[in-house]
Amino acid sequence: MNCILLPAASFMHDTAQIKALAQINHVNQVLTAKVGDTLKIAQLGGHLGTAIIEDMTPECIQLREVKLTIPPPPKLDLTVVLALPRPKVLRRLIMDMTALGVRDILLINSYRTQKSYWQSPMLERLDEFVLEGLQQGVDTIAPRIHLKKRFKPFVEDEMAHLVTNRAIVAHPYGAQSFAQYLQKQHLQKQYSQKPSALALPSLVCIGAEGGWIEYEIEMLAAQGCEAVNMGLRILRTEAAVNAILGQWLV
Repeated sequence: MNCILLPAASFMHDTAQIKALAQINHVNQVLTAKVGDTLKIAQLGGHLGTAIIEDMTPECIQLREVKLTIPPPPKLDLTVVLALPRPKVLRRLIMDMTALGVRDILLINSYRTQKSYWQSPMLERLDEFVLEGLQQGVDTIAPRIHLKKRFKPFVEDEMAHLVTNRAIVAHPYGAQSFAQYLQKQHLQKQYSQKPSALALPSLVCIGAEGGWIEYEIEMLAAQGCEAVNMGLRILRTEAAVNAILGQWLV
């Protein structure tokens, strides 16, 4: 945790309380903080700042002199459409995408998504994974997460409304690399009548392990998604997500 993120109900005037066991353990065991030390804290949906530890018990850490003056970092103008991955991978991906600042995450069905994944208890813990990602990325604004269990209706009826500035689909057998795609967009931007146009797309589609099948690629392409590869290597879903989204941070 790079900050302790608390719900609004934890605050009262210039005081606050930490009651979540995981956060209390982090303060005690990782930060090894004591009474009188200053912590980096934040309010969920609000600002970031600091507070001083006033009292500590195994069940509660009382804070005083709470000062929340720093606005959270802006979200990326980015929607990630992710084929629902294996449950164990889902936790890491939600945490990583949240920490990177993704604005919207849509978990969708795909041919290679096993039906059992949709019954996983991990889907009931998305808020927990988001909180971990926010505390890692020092952010307070949670991404909007939607579950879409039917691929074709989603792509045909909803996807077009989500694209504000082009779209790509990660595909290891795509004819162009992501680097070539960005170079092409940069050249088009130079000759565009809209100099403020961004080279990066506003929507990225990433498959689960095994990627998309050709039928899915064709359907996504019909909605304006350009297929891009990440080079000669075929990456795991986690590696592909971080390799692609890392472009928004440079």
